[in-house]
Amino acid sequence: MNEPTRHPAVHDTAALEVHRPTPITPAHPAPLVPVHPGTIPAVASVVLPDGRVVTGYAVAPAQPEQVVAKPAVSRAAVNVALGGVGFLAVCGGLFLLTAFITALTALVTQLVILAAVIFGGWVAVQVMGSSSRKGGTTVNIRRAVFKRNHFHS
Repeated sequence: MNEPTRHPAVHDTAALEVHRPTPITPAHPAPLVPVHPGTIPAVASVVLPDGRVVTGYAVAPAQPEQVVAKPAVSRAAVNVALGGVGFLAVCGGLFLLTAFITALTALVTQLVILAAVIFGGWVAVQVMGSSSRKGGTTVNIRRAVFKRNHFHS
């Protein structure tokens, strides 16, 4: 079997230097967050090819921030377009309203003219009708004599 190779410089206690890390004190210490016992991550140990053992917490890969999808068209442009459509609808409605009022005026005018023609024709027939009709009032005009401001027939 392959045994790890031992380097004398690594295992020699005289050549071994011990470095003590200096703790870093942050300018603004992070607040303490209470951790529930069930949320402590498991400790993982990895044996490297040269025989060393590295122990640490498993770190989840960093999730990138979700990018908020921007609409293809800005809201202002959509509002302007909707306003234009509404304006065109109002203009179309006003055009139809004026067309309806114009047509109604023409109809009333034609009905008034028709009534005038019919009534005028009826009056003309009454005035210029034939005198041989049996119905009606007969007026006999005779010669009258005025004597001393009195009427004598």
